[in-house]
Amino acid sequence: MIGEIKNHLGEKIDFQFFEGDETLSSWIVALGHGVTGNRNRPVIAETANALNEAGFSTIAFSFSGNGDSEGDFRDSCTSKGVEDLTAVLNSLGERKVAYIGHSMGAAIGVLTAAKDPRIKRMVSLAGMVDTKKFALTEFGEETPDESCMWEEESCPLSQAFMDDLCQTVKTVIEQTDSVNVPWLLLHGSADDVVLPQDSIAIKERLGDRVDHHIIEGADHSFNDAHRQEQLDVVVDWLSKECT
Repeated sequence: MIGEIKNHLGEKIDFQFFEGDETLSSWIVALGHGVTGNRNRPVIAETANALNEAGFSTIAFSFSGNGDSEGDFRDSCTSKGVEDLTAVLNSLGERKVAYIGHSMGAAIGVLTAAKDPRIKRMVSLAGMVDTKKFALTEFGEETPDESCMWEEESCPLSQAFMDDLCQTVKTVIEQTDSVNVPWLLLHGSADDVVLPQDSIAIKERLGDRVDHHIIEGADHSFNDAHRQEQLDVVVDWLSKECT
């Protein structure tokens, strides 16, 4: 069992943990979501369920300020997300960790894995690399601290969020050099939120050090007809890499 998880600010992190089979007892898969998401988003929840059915222990969590985790949404950003993920890692004891991040959650994974050897395997789902381009493309015409993300009133756009994403663009791509674990990059060809080029940029930089898979026609969250292929690719890859 995993007890209460709090980040460096003392904010409680909401999570859901499922124990796996004894054959994979040394591993646990942690799953982190993207911008405006939470642990219940299908791309996270269904991936956790599929991995648990395959024998893995899983912990899906919501970054602080999102879902049922404590904290202010306006403070949510990649830098704080690293602190949240570190708090989750601190709660997992001696187990080997595979981390799956979606979108901005994948960028948080890169920044964490580059300095934290407890992450032994990594999967990026529609992983964000060019955080500055994302921020300016999606929210460049909005006024921070006055507007909302994608017109969602529950997701106010803060200056702190914009500043953080615009300042970490070089950090994410440069930090990929320090990720020395088996790593799967999975992207949809029809993703118009985080373009497939973000994953391609990592593949071109790291070459055979990473595995790269494109799902033709899939959108940013691998919805509808493409979800099963996304689940199959992730489960098959992790099953091979964790045995």
